[in-house]
Amino acid sequence: MLKETPSGTAPRFARRATLRRSLRLLGSFRFEQSDPAVFYGGLAADSAAMIGDFYTDVTGRDLAGATILDVGGGPGYFADEFVRTGARYIPVEPDPSEMHAAGLSVAGAVRGSGMALPFRDNAVDICFSSNVAEHVAEPWQMADEMVRVTRPGGLIVLSYTVWLGPFGGHETGPWHYLGGEYAARRYRRKLGKEPKNRFGESLFAVRAADGLRWAAGTSADVRSVFPRYHPRWAWWLVRIPLVRELLVSNLVVVATKN
Repeated sequence: MLKETPSGTAPRFARRATLRRSLRLLGSFRFEQSDPAVFYGGLAADSAAMIGDFYTDVTGRDLAGATILDVGGGPGYFADEFVRTGARYIPVEPDPSEMHAAGLSVAGAVRGSGMALPFRDNAVDICFSSNVAEHVAEPWQMADEMVRVTRPGGLIVLSYTVWLGPFGGHETGPWHYLGGEYAARRYRRKLGKEPKNRFGESLFAVRAADGLRWAAGTSADVRSVFPRYHPRWAWWLVRIPLVRELLVSNLVVVATKN
């Protein structure tokens, strides 16, 4: 059964989801391009805490000894935070230039596509993806792969940027509201270079409704669906069509493998 808020299934994270946390995360977005370490460092710390909360609520254990597969782990900002918990952290990333973009090196990093994860069935305790689904052509194929590689009883956490939210266009926003191609052309005309996230190639229009549809149809047991950067009292936004597309910003689907 699909539950749209995790208050009953994840009380630890529900208590953590305060207005102060939301303001801290939202305030870091202005550094995404100018100082990625500030943005991704804060996001990594929040991700480790969030996943730790969910995993404890599901299993009764902390992350020590758990194997975490990070789909689209990128340049390695998340590694230190997860290793600090005692987990075994494995990032998978298709682009070698992205893996080394920050000059970081993560032992055990794997090059591979999220749409065809190079891991056997039931391989990991936790499969996690943050802000990646909007960058792949078949995000729900990737979500199915995340379920496949997670062991029975394990945790799947998929978090992605909603296209019609304020950050949907990434560096081309807010002009993405007038269309992804228009936003890309405007960016190129103004700055004289292509945006890093090119609409139709490395950035796609993924809706909140798409994630809810996948959650309703997956074989996994969906525990929670909520807006990542909102305080607990604003999670009701996920329930309202159209409103959720404009205001949710980042949708999180939390599930366990049957």
